[in-house]
Amino acid sequence: MLSYQHAYHAGGPADLHKHIVLAELLARLTAKPRGISYAETHAGRALYDLAAPEALKTGEAAQGIARLAPDPATPFGRALAATRTQHGPTAYPGSPLIARTLLRPQDRLTLMELHPAEHAALAKALPGAAIHRRDGYEGLLALAPLAPRRGLVLVDPSYEMKGEYAAAAGFARRLLAKWPEAAILLWYPLLPEARHRALLAALAPLALFVDEVAFAPRPSRGMTGSGLALLNAPWGAAAAFAAAHAQAAPVLVPKTR
Repeated sequence: MLSYQHAYHAGGPADLHKHIVLAELLARLTAKPRGISYAETHAGRALYDLAAPEALKTGEAAQGIARLAPDPATPFGRALAATRTQHGPTAYPGSPLIARTLLRPQDRLTLMELHPAEHAALAKALPGAAIHRRDGYEGLLALAPLAPRRGLVLVDPSYEMKGEYAAAAGFARRLLAKWPEAAILLWYPLLPEARHRALLAALAPLALFVDEVAFAPRPSRGMTGSGLALLNAPWGAAAAFAAAHAQAAPVLVPKTR
């Protein structure tokens, strides 16, 4: 949706789940010299100010990153520290900036963002990156397979519309058919309506690793947790999720499925 602005949600519990897992996966994928491709379908603006009115209005960052002290020795802690060294103590890196920090010269970064204001901010935050102002699903399907062939794709829509669950699942299936070497990390919210169950059912025939966490304390309404579905999981994926759980323990409680 073109109305969606992630600045209201930056640094919240859902971001921590997504971003710490992402950082751990990227660290494992870049452990060997061979280059990788990293891509996103809904990149956002990459850099957020947690003191901005949008972040203060929802208070999500206060329930998320403000309750943690990430270790700079961890991949996520390294990205956060680098961001705050450059942009100040209230800066927070979105997933594109986390990736830019952790990727190496031999790796490729490809970002899709359709929203005009978000796209402009993304281009300003990451000069020189391959940034496309187009629908993320259409754009990545047109470009796939990327080179290097080994890679990771983050699928992170807003889910403001019910149809986005089916669209995300359909995209993941089509992308893997075109780019079988890619791992796909797909985020989804845990809401009382449990619409994510249809998404997981559509993905079930594929090789799937699912991780769900509840927010602590539990919100009285709205999103109560966060889910990640990893398709075509790379080596070390289980350890990446376990590391993320340990780092975010004060905020996120792993759920059993």
